[in-house]
Amino acid sequence: MQVVFMNTFDRMDGERTVVGAQVSICEHEGAWLVLWTEASEEADTWYEGTSWEEMLAAFRHGISIKMGAGFTPIIDGMLEDKRSLPGGIVAMLQCYGELNANAELFEELREWRKRTASQLRKSAYLVATNRLLMMISAYKPHNVNELAQIPGWGETKMRDYAEQVLEITSRYTRDTTFPLDWVSRLLDPKTFMQWSYKQKEQKYRNQMDRHKQKKQILQAIEDGRTLVELQAELEMTRRSLIERIEQLETEGYNLDAIVASELAEMPEEEKQSVLEAFDIVGDKYLKPVMQHVYGNEVSPDQSVDLIYDRLRFLRLSYRRRKMNRAV
Repeated sequence: MQVVFMNTFDRMDGERTVVGAQVSICEHEGAWLVLWTEASEEADTWYEGTSWEEMLAAFRHGISIKMGAGFTPIIDGMLEDKRSLPGGIVAMLQCYGELNANAELFEELREWRKRTASQLRKSAYLVATNRLLMMISAYKPHNVNELAQIPGWGETKMRDYAEQVLEITSRYTRDTTFPLDWVSRLLDPKTFMQWSYKQKEQKYRNQMDRHKQKKQILQAIEDGRTLVELQAELEMTRRSLIERIEQLETEGYNLDAIVASELAEMPEEEKQSVLEAFDIVGDKYLKPVMQHVYGNEVSPDQSVDLIYDRLRFLRLSYRRRKMNRAV
Protein backbone atom coordinates (compact mmCIF):
# COMPACT_ATOMS: atom_id res chain seq x y z
CA MET A 1 0.00 0.00 0.00
CA GLN A 2 1.52 3.29 -1.15
CA VAL A 3 0.64 6.60 0.53
CA VAL A 4 0.25 9.16 -2.25
CA PHE A 5 -1.03 12.06 -0.12
CA MET A 6 -1.04 12.93 3.57
CA ASN A 7 -2.00 16.02 5.56
CA THR A 8 -2.15 16.85 9.26
CA PHE A 9 -4.90 18.80 11.04
CA ASP A 10 -5.21 20.61 14.39
CA ARG A 11 -8.29 21.74 16.28
CA MET A 12 -8.52 23.71 19.49
CA ASP A 13 -10.76 21.82 21.92
CA GLY A 14 -11.74 24.51 24.38
CA GLU A 15 -8.96 26.98 25.14
CA ARG A 16 -5.91 24.73 25.51
CA THR A 17 -6.19 21.20 24.23
CA VAL A 18 -5.12 20.64 20.63
CA VAL A 19 -6.78 17.69 18.92
CA GLY A 20 -4.59 16.30 16.14
CA ALA A 21 -5.76 14.35 13.09
CA GLN A 22 -4.43 13.05 9.81
CA VAL A 23 -5.92 12.33 6.39
CA SER A 24 -4.24 10.09 3.86
CA ILE A 25 -4.89 8.81 0.35
CA CYS A 26 -3.38 5.40 -0.40
CA GLU A 27 -3.17 3.36 -3.60
CA HIS A 28 -2.60 -0.33 -4.19
CA GLU A 29 -2.88 -2.03 -7.59
CA GLY A 30 -5.37 0.50 -8.92
CA ALA A 31 -7.52 0.61 -5.77
CA TRP A 32 -7.84 3.79 -3.70
CA LEU A 33 -8.23 4.13 0.06
CA VAL A 34 -8.98 7.36 1.96
CA LEU A 35 -8.38 7.26 5.72
CA TRP A 36 -9.04 9.76 8.51
CA THR A 37 -7.26 9.20 11.81
CA GLU A 38 -8.09 11.37 14.80
CA ALA A 39 -5.78 11.40 17.85
CA SER A 40 -5.30 7.79 19.00
CA GLU A 41 -8.61 6.54 17.59
CA GLU A 42 -8.96 3.83 14.96
CA ALA A 43 -8.79 5.07 11.37
CA ASP A 44 -12.10 5.95 9.69
CA THR A 45 -12.37 4.78 6.06
CA TRP A 46 -13.95 7.44 3.86
CA TYR A 47 -13.55 5.59 0.58
CA GLU A 48 -12.35 2.26 -0.76
CA GLY A 49 -12.64 1.49 -4.46
CA THR A 50 -11.21 1.93 -7.94
CA SER A 51 -12.82 5.18 -9.13
CA TRP A 52 -10.61 8.28 -8.99
CA GLU A 53 -13.64 10.60 -9.30
CA GLU A 54 -15.55 8.87 -6.50
CA MET A 55 -12.46 8.85 -4.31
CA LEU A 56 -11.89 12.57 -4.83
CA ALA A 57 -15.53 13.41 -4.06
CA ALA A 58 -15.45 11.30 -0.87
CA PHE A 59 -12.13 12.91 0.15
CA ARG A 60 -13.43 16.45 -0.36
CA HIS A 61 -16.75 15.65 1.31
CA GLY A 62 -14.94 14.41 4.41
CA ILE A 63 -12.53 17.37 4.45
CA SER A 64 -15.47 19.80 4.22
CA ILE A 65 -17.10 18.22 7.26
CA LYS A 66 -13.90 18.26 9.32
CA MET A 67 -12.94 21.83 8.41
CA GLY A 68 -16.49 22.94 9.14
CA ALA A 69 -16.06 21.34 12.58
CA GLY A 70 -12.97 23.45 13.24
CA PHE A 71 -10.07 21.33 12.01
CA THR A 72 -7.33 23.41 10.36
CA PRO A 73 -4.95 21.71 7.90
CA ILE A 74 -1.22 22.26 7.93
CA ILE A 75 -1.31 22.39 4.12
CA ASP A 76 -4.41 24.16 2.79
CA GLY A 77 -6.02 24.11 -0.67
CA MET A 78 -7.53 20.61 -0.66
CA LEU A 79 -10.98 21.85 -1.64
CA GLU A 80 -11.59 23.22 -5.11
CA ASP A 81 -12.72 26.83 -5.01
CA LYS A 82 -11.24 26.97 -1.52
CA ARG A 83 -10.21 30.59 -1.95
CA SER A 84 -13.83 31.58 -2.57
CA LEU A 85 -14.99 30.38 0.87
CA PRO A 86 -14.16 33.34 3.16
CA GLY A 87 -15.44 36.19 0.97
CA GLY A 88 -17.86 37.15 -1.73
CA ILE A 89 -20.90 39.34 -1.23
CA VAL A 90 -23.12 36.93 -3.17
CA ALA A 91 -22.27 34.05 -0.83
CA MET A 92 -22.89 36.31 2.16
CA LEU A 93 -26.28 37.36 0.81
CA GLN A 94 -27.17 33.71 0.26
CA CYS A 95 -26.02 32.76 3.74
CA TYR A 96 -27.94 35.55 5.48
CA GLY A 97 -31.00 34.82 3.34
CA GLU A 98 -31.07 31.14 4.28
CA LEU A 99 -30.50 31.83 7.97
CA ASN A 100 -33.12 34.59 8.15
CA ALA A 101 -35.83 33.45 5.75
CA ASN A 102 -39.37 34.43 6.67
CA ALA A 103 -41.17 31.07 6.95
CA GLU A 104 -44.63 32.38 6.09
CA LEU A 105 -43.46 34.37 3.07
CA PHE A 106 -41.24 31.53 1.90
CA GLU A 107 -44.19 29.12 1.89
CA GLU A 108 -46.33 31.63 -0.01
CA LEU A 109 -43.57 32.02 -2.61
CA ARG A 110 -43.26 28.24 -2.91
CA GLU A 111 -46.99 27.98 -3.61
CA TRP A 112 -46.65 30.66 -6.29
CA ARG A 113 -43.73 28.76 -7.82
CA LYS A 114 -45.70 25.50 -7.81
CA ARG A 115 -48.64 27.10 -9.64
CA THR A 116 -46.37 28.86 -12.13
CA ALA A 117 -44.33 25.76 -12.89
CA SER A 118 -47.50 23.74 -13.44
CA GLN A 119 -48.93 26.35 -15.81
CA LEU A 120 -45.69 26.56 -17.82
CA ARG A 121 -45.03 22.80 -17.71
CA LYS A 122 -41.60 23.51 -16.21
CA SER A 123 -39.66 22.01 -13.34
CA ALA A 124 -40.12 24.16 -10.24
CA TYR A 125 -36.41 24.85 -9.85
CA LEU A 126 -36.34 26.41 -13.34
CA VAL A 127 -38.84 29.01 -12.14
CA ALA A 128 -36.89 29.74 -8.94
CA THR A 129 -34.65 27.75 -6.62
CA ASN A 130 -35.33 27.37 -2.90
CA ARG A 131 -32.24 29.47 -2.18
CA LEU A 132 -33.57 32.31 -4.32
CA LEU A 133 -36.98 32.19 -2.63
CA MET A 134 -35.32 32.16 0.80
CA MET A 135 -33.38 35.32 -0.04
CA ILE A 136 -36.51 37.03 -1.33
CA SER A 137 -38.37 36.07 1.84
CA ALA A 138 -35.52 37.37 4.02
CA TYR A 139 -34.94 40.72 2.28
CA LYS A 140 -38.58 41.35 1.18
CA PRO A 141 -38.12 43.55 -1.91
CA HIS A 142 -41.02 45.92 -2.59
CA ASN A 143 -40.12 47.18 -6.08
CA VAL A 144 -38.22 46.10 -9.19
CA ASN A 145 -35.05 48.00 -8.23
CA GLU A 146 -34.88 46.13 -4.95
CA LEU A 147 -35.77 42.81 -6.54
CA ALA A 148 -32.92 43.27 -9.03
CA GLN A 149 -30.45 43.26 -6.12
CA ILE A 150 -31.29 39.66 -5.19
CA PRO A 151 -28.55 37.36 -6.59
CA GLY A 152 -29.97 35.01 -9.20
CA TRP A 153 -32.92 37.24 -10.14
CA GLY A 154 -31.92 38.07 -13.71
CA GLU A 155 -33.55 39.83 -16.62
CA THR A 156 -35.64 36.83 -17.71
CA LYS A 157 -37.16 36.34 -14.27
CA MET A 158 -37.70 40.07 -13.98
CA ARG A 159 -39.63 40.09 -17.23
CA ASP A 160 -41.67 36.96 -16.53
CA TYR A 161 -42.32 36.95 -12.79
CA ALA A 162 -41.52 40.30 -11.16
CA GLU A 163 -45.09 41.58 -10.99
CA GLN A 164 -46.38 38.36 -9.43
CA VAL A 165 -43.59 38.10 -6.85
CA LEU A 166 -43.76 41.77 -5.83
CA GLU A 167 -47.52 41.48 -5.37
CA ILE A 168 -46.73 38.88 -2.70
CA THR A 169 -43.67 40.46 -1.04
CA SER A 170 -45.10 43.98 -0.87
CA ARG A 171 -47.65 42.77 1.70
CA TYR A 172 -44.87 42.01 4.19
CA THR A 173 -43.19 44.65 6.33
CA ARG A 174 -39.44 44.56 6.92
CA ASP A 175 -36.85 45.80 9.38
CA THR A 176 -33.94 45.82 6.91
CA THR A 177 -33.21 48.15 3.99
CA PHE A 178 -31.85 48.26 0.44
CA PRO A 179 -29.12 48.32 -0.79
CA LEU A 180 -27.90 45.18 0.97
CA ASP A 181 -24.34 46.29 1.75
CA TRP A 182 -25.11 46.01 5.48
CA VAL A 183 -25.14 42.20 5.25
CA SER A 184 -21.34 41.86 5.14
CA ARG A 185 -21.06 43.93 8.34
CA LEU A 186 -23.85 42.18 10.21
CA LEU A 187 -23.09 38.57 9.30
CA ASP A 188 -20.97 36.80 11.91
CA PRO A 189 -17.70 35.60 10.24
CA LYS A 190 -17.71 32.27 12.11
CA THR A 191 -21.32 31.62 11.17
CA PHE A 192 -20.57 32.44 7.55
CA MET A 193 -17.51 30.17 7.49
CA GLN A 194 -19.49 27.23 8.92
CA TRP A 195 -22.26 27.84 6.37
CA SER A 196 -19.67 27.97 3.56
CA TYR A 197 -18.21 24.61 4.51
CA LYS A 198 -21.72 23.22 4.76
CA GLN A 199 -22.28 24.20 1.13
CA LYS A 200 -19.09 22.36 0.18
CA GLU A 201 -20.17 19.34 2.18
CA GLN A 202 -23.51 19.23 0.36
CA LYS A 203 -21.84 19.77 -3.02
CA TYR A 204 -19.52 16.80 -2.59
CA ARG A 205 -22.30 14.69 -1.08
CA ASN A 206 -24.29 15.34 -4.25
CA GLN A 207 -21.29 14.30 -6.33
CA MET A 208 -20.99 11.06 -4.37
CA ASP A 209 -24.71 10.37 -4.80
CA ARG A 210 -24.44 10.98 -8.56
CA HIS A 211 -21.54 8.55 -8.86
CA LYS A 212 -23.58 5.94 -6.99
CA GLN A 213 -26.63 6.66 -9.14
CA LYS A 214 -24.54 6.40 -12.30
CA LYS A 215 -23.31 2.93 -11.37
CA GLN A 216 -26.86 1.82 -10.55
CA ILE A 217 -28.19 3.03 -13.90
CA LEU A 218 -25.41 1.45 -15.93
CA GLN A 219 -25.74 -1.85 -14.06
CA ALA A 220 -29.51 -1.86 -14.48
CA ILE A 221 -29.18 -1.22 -18.23
CA GLU A 222 -26.64 -4.02 -18.49
CA ASP A 223 -29.08 -6.30 -16.66
CA GLY A 224 -31.83 -5.42 -19.15
CA ARG A 225 -34.14 -3.58 -16.77
CA THR A 226 -36.72 -1.14 -18.11
CA LEU A 227 -37.14 2.55 -17.45
CA VAL A 228 -40.14 1.84 -15.20
CA GLU A 229 -38.08 -0.58 -13.11
CA LEU A 230 -35.27 1.96 -12.88
CA GLN A 231 -37.71 4.66 -11.74
CA ALA A 232 -38.92 2.47 -8.89
CA GLU A 233 -35.40 1.51 -7.86
CA LEU A 234 -33.95 5.03 -7.91
CA GLU A 235 -37.15 6.85 -6.86
CA MET A 236 -36.73 9.33 -9.70
CA THR A 237 -39.27 10.95 -11.98
CA ARG A 238 -39.34 9.66 -15.54
CA ARG A 239 -38.15 13.02 -16.88
CA SER A 240 -35.23 13.23 -14.44
CA LEU A 241 -34.18 9.68 -15.25
CA ILE A 242 -34.20 10.32 -19.00
CA GLU A 243 -32.16 13.49 -18.46
CA ARG A 244 -29.63 11.44 -16.49
CA ILE A 245 -29.48 8.85 -19.29
CA GLU A 246 -28.88 11.65 -21.80
CA GLN A 247 -25.97 12.91 -19.70
CA LEU A 248 -24.46 9.42 -19.58
CA GLU A 249 -24.71 9.28 -23.37
CA THR A 250 -22.65 12.49 -23.65
CA GLU A 251 -20.03 10.86 -21.41
CA GLY A 252 -19.58 8.14 -24.02
CA TYR A 253 -21.54 5.25 -22.51
CA ASN A 254 -23.37 2.95 -24.91
CA LEU A 255 -27.05 2.99 -23.95
CA ASP A 256 -28.41 1.28 -27.06
CA ALA A 257 -30.08 -1.45 -24.98
CA ILE A 258 -32.43 0.84 -23.08
CA VAL A 259 -33.03 3.02 -26.16
CA ALA A 260 -34.14 -0.07 -28.10
CA SER A 261 -36.31 -1.21 -25.19
CA GLU A 262 -38.11 2.13 -24.85
CA LEU A 263 -38.69 2.42 -28.62
CA ALA A 264 -39.79 -1.18 -29.14
CA GLU A 265 -43.50 -0.28 -29.44
CA MET A 266 -42.95 2.73 -31.70
CA PRO A 267 -43.86 2.01 -35.35
CA GLU A 268 -40.86 1.91 -37.69
CA GLU A 269 -42.47 4.39 -40.07
CA GLU A 270 -42.89 6.87 -37.24
CA LYS A 271 -39.27 6.38 -36.16
CA GLN A 272 -38.06 7.06 -39.68
CA SER A 273 -40.13 10.24 -39.90
CA VAL A 274 -38.56 11.52 -36.69
CA LEU A 275 -35.02 10.68 -37.84
CA GLU A 276 -35.63 12.50 -41.11
CA ALA A 277 -36.97 15.49 -39.16
CA PHE A 278 -33.73 15.63 -37.19
CA ASP A 279 -31.89 15.95 -40.50
CA ILE A 280 -34.18 18.75 -41.62
CA VAL A 281 -34.77 20.91 -38.51
CA GLY A 282 -31.86 19.81 -36.32
CA ASP A 283 -31.71 17.91 -33.04
CA LYS A 284 -31.09 20.70 -30.52
CA TYR A 285 -34.76 21.42 -29.79
CA LEU A 286 -37.53 18.82 -29.80
CA LYS A 287 -40.57 21.07 -30.27
CA PRO A 288 -39.78 21.87 -33.94
CA VAL A 289 -39.21 18.15 -34.56
CA MET A 290 -42.53 17.29 -32.96
CA GLN A 291 -44.35 19.92 -35.04
CA HIS A 292 -42.63 18.72 -38.22
CA VAL A 293 -43.68 15.10 -37.66
CA TYR A 294 -47.01 15.38 -35.85
CA GLY A 295 -48.28 18.85 -36.78
CA ASN A 296 -49.42 21.47 -34.30
CA GLU A 297 -51.98 19.20 -32.66
CA VAL A 298 -51.46 15.70 -31.30
CA SER A 299 -54.32 13.26 -31.86
CA PRO A 300 -56.41 12.36 -28.77
CA ASP A 301 -55.09 8.79 -28.72
CA GLN A 302 -51.50 10.01 -28.38
CA SER A 303 -49.75 11.22 -25.22
CA VAL A 304 -47.63 14.36 -25.61
CA ASP A 305 -45.38 13.23 -22.76
CA LEU A 306 -44.87 9.82 -24.35
CA ILE A 307 -44.06 11.41 -27.71
CA TYR A 308 -41.47 13.69 -26.12
CA ASP A 309 -39.91 10.74 -24.28
CA ARG A 310 -39.62 8.80 -27.53
CA LEU A 311 -38.17 11.81 -29.31
CA ARG A 312 -35.48 12.07 -26.65
CA PHE A 313 -34.54 8.41 -26.98
CA LEU A 314 -34.54 8.66 -30.77
CA ARG A 315 -32.28 11.70 -30.50
CA LEU A 316 -29.80 9.59 -28.54
CA SER A 317 -29.83 7.01 -31.31
CA TYR A 318 -29.61 9.69 -34.01
CA ARG A 319 -26.62 11.40 -32.40
CA ARG A 320 -24.77 8.13 -31.96
CA ARG A 321 -25.29 7.26 -35.65
CA LYS A 322 -24.13 10.73 -36.68
CA MET A 323 -21.04 10.44 -34.51
CA ASN A 324 -20.24 6.99 -35.95
CA ARG A 325 -20.59 8.35 -39.49
CA ALA A 326 -18.23 11.19 -38.63
CA VAL A 327 -15.65 8.72 -37.40
